Amino acid sequence: MASHLYNSGFGKVIWFVRRFGIRELFLKPIRYIFAPFIIPRLVKSEFTFDDRLLSLFYHTYNMTWANERSVEIPIIRDFLSHYESEDILEIGNVLSHYGDVNHAILDKFERGKGIINEDILDFISADKFELIVSISTFEHIGFDDEVDGDSGVKILHAIDASRKLLTENGRLVLTLPLGYNPSLDQLISVNQLDSNRSFFICRTGRLQWETTNVDKALACRYGSPFPYANAIMIAEFGGDL
Repeated sequence: MASHLYNSGFGKVIWFVRRFGIRELFLKPIRYIFAPFIIPRLVKSEFTFDDRLLSLFYHTYNMTWANERSVEIPIIRDFLSHYESEDILEIGNVLSHYGDVNHAILDKFERGKGIINEDILDFISADKFELIVSISTFEHIGFDDEVDGDSGVKILHAIDASRKLLTENGRLVLTLPLGYNPSLDQLISVNQLDSNRSFFICRTGRLQWETTNVDKALACRYGSPFPYANAIMIAEFGGDL
């Protein structure tokens, strides 16, 4: 498995402070400790995605009730509900932290049962997938993985590599936090991701998310006024055969 700065405890702390600030280093464990008391008291809230009403997802792991995971998880689960597990690939191990999964998982760094530890650019599969999903993973490519070169270029290469793993009518769906990786934001601002469909959702309250447009989404600041991403993009791509 490849080496990474946040494979070690100290390295992970340095990376976390660099990306999220010293204040969040103390707030995150506090939220984790009090999550079992907070979550049962949260009001059930819903948001609209692609003309569908979905419920926010609250979970103690990675504090989904306090960040963009609250909308990312239900959106991707909604996509998964239309496919068989054997036809699905997840890039970046996320969904298994929130329940049992039976689909294939590709993650360059995170170890775990059934996880394929390979880079998407090097991954070779004899099978094609009807659906490939990725939750808050592509923004880290070339930005957090200690490799040289432009992050934006590497992200585009990773998208191309993913599309080549799709069946003829397959779909690649990415959730992308905005304001985290400047190179990714630039690609989005000039429409260089070249997605077939895209959606933007911004956070308007502690438990409120609303559909918006690309300009308003890109104007949102990462980490302010709410923790972590205050806007996300959902990008959908077709196969590239």
